[in-house]
Amino acid sequence: MKVTNKKADELNYQLTIEIAAEDYAEPLRKRLNDYRRKADVKGFRRGMAPMSLIQRMYGDQSLYESVNGMVSDALDNFIREKKIRIVGEPMPSEDQPQLSWKAGENFTFKFDIAQTPELNFEVNKEDKVVYYDINITAAEKKQGREQLLQQYGSLQEGKKAGENDYIIADIANEGHKAEGVYVSVANVAEEARGAFIGKKAGDKFDMDVNAAFTNETDRAAMLKVDKAQLASLNPMFTFTVVNVKTYVAAEENQETYDKIFGEGVVTTPEQFEEKVTERIKATHEQDANYRFGADVRKYFVEKAALQLPEAFLKRWLVYANEGKFTAEQVEKEFPAFIEDFKWQLVRGYIMQKFNLKVTHDDIFAAAKSFVAYQYAMYGMAGVPENLIASSAENMLQDQNQYRRLEEQCEDNIAIAKVREEVTLQTKKISMEKFRELK
Repeated sequence: MKVTNKKADELNYQLTIEIAAEDYAEPLRKRLNDYRRKADVKGFRRGMAPMSLIQRMYGDQSLYESVNGMVSDALDNFIREKKIRIVGEPMPSEDQPQLSWKAGENFTFKFDIAQTPELNFEVNKEDKVVYYDINITAAEKKQGREQLLQQYGSLQEGKKAGENDYIIADIANEGHKAEGVYVSVANVAEEARGAFIGKKAGDKFDMDVNAAFTNETDRAAMLKVDKAQLASLNPMFTFTVVNVKTYVAAEENQETYDKIFGEGVVTTPEQFEEKVTERIKATHEQDANYRFGADVRKYFVEKAALQLPEAFLKRWLVYANEGKFTAEQVEKEFPAFIEDFKWQLVRGYIMQKFNLKVTHDDIFAAAKSFVAYQYAMYGMAGVPENLIASSAENMLQDQNQYRRLEEQCEDNIAIAKVREEVTLQTKKISMEKFRELK
């Protein structure tokens, strides 16, 4: 067997593996004998079938397995001996010779192999990264108070429907009737919304429900029919308003304080404002930390000055995905892919440089946080810890979810370490200006 290497540049190799018939003769003989020992052929005792028959039955498969085993070993040895930081996997060269796969012939294989550059940069106080300290304004505090009170408000009887109100109506035409239908004015199609605004109990008006409620699932629920029945219904309905419901914010009093924060935690308007300020501050810090993470990624990717085998990567993405993506699709998405790939390499270098590790406990904690967030999104606060833990364990059974959370933890750990090591240039900024940042 002859292995030759043509190094195109510092990151790309073309490896040629030439295997003569005498090179694979012994491995092929052993593999055929192994098939013979295991073969259960009708008319012969196990392991006693004639080799000529075994050759006919398993010859092609044995040849393929023997030769590919030698190719795989040659690739592994080359990568190990050269200490290549391999990208993706070895890929057949575009000038790979056609193979006939006949015993007794010689074989030539050509592979393209690419590697990542060796990283070597410092992370220290000479590195300066901006951290934005977002100001809390009086207007934000006022808005925060109003939003909390609105969140804990309730539907009450209204007189005339406004844009954020609800109409309860009986609707009917010659072929169908639905009583006590709730209509959120805000969810009515914009061009039809004016017909609902200002309506009061007892008012009647005609409306094309297809035009007013474009979502078929919502329309079927409103009309109390199966979605399949919609096409057969006349869309023109007469709406008779039964009453109007308006959403009224909760009053600022002790009962509301207790609902929001727990009994006795807040007892004065001043304490209420402090709690509102704490929530705004936490949101601002979350936004600032996200921005800091993005700026760290950009700063250190630029500092690392990575040169990658981009032509190889584009080919490999098409090859590895087995026709799921065309070369044109890969080309379109490649800028985003390459930036993310560069950060993965930089992040890995930072993790190794500071001997940082992601533990299963880290990943489990991230899973619990995600589960708790999902419950909160559906308005389910105070979910028992054992239920959150159980849901997190189930979530981690999915390897894709596990890897996603592992990468999230790597991001958090690497960026937290960078924050300790670099010089933070704290910059005060308003939320308005912060949102304008690019």
